[in-house]
Amino acid sequence: MAGSPFTRRALIASGTAALFSPSFVRAQTDDAAGVRRNATSFVAQDWRDHFDTLGKSAIVADTSSRALHYWNSDASDYRVYPTSVPATEELTKRGYTKIMRKKVGPDWTPTASMMERFPDYKYMPPGPDNPLGTHAMYLGWPAYIIHGTQDTRKIGRRSSDGCIGLYNYQIEELFALCPVGTQVRII
Repeated sequence: MAGSPFTRRALIASGTAALFSPSFVRAQTDDAAGVRRNATSFVAQDWRDHFDTLGKSAIVADTSSRALHYWNSDASDYRVYPTSVPATEELTKRGYTKIMRKKVGPDWTPTASMMERFPDYKYMPPGPDNPLGTHAMYLGWPAYIIHGTQDTRKIGRRSSDGCIGLYNYQIEELFALCPVGTQVRII
């Protein structure tokens, strides 16, 4: 075997690489737009690119990289959270708004457009099956909410009817950080 270009170690390493390369390629892109879905695909944001001042605090929800960026009032606390985003461009509202009210244990009522598309949807009180999760922050636009989700498969995907969804433990953290009046920009 001396002088052979193939060794047992090289054969095992190349076989292992061949097994994992298709899943690695799939994990890098999502949909025809080629948007990456993993945490390393978050695009860094600077609050000064979006707001004149931080005010009480600021949020930028980036629907392309599926991340929510948070800054406190003096920019000493910056956090990034993975999110779910609207399923289609028609459901995506972009622009400036703010947090108008907050609720622990939100109830959920489907909108009229949801009822047209999904006639089986019904009102849901707070609880483990509620699609708004454990906490909700209502924006200045009707029916647009930053909320938790019980369905963790939605995070990192285009899966909502317009809202920005976070893991329940992360919305609980963000909920505590954001006062009513926090400025929000959806891009």
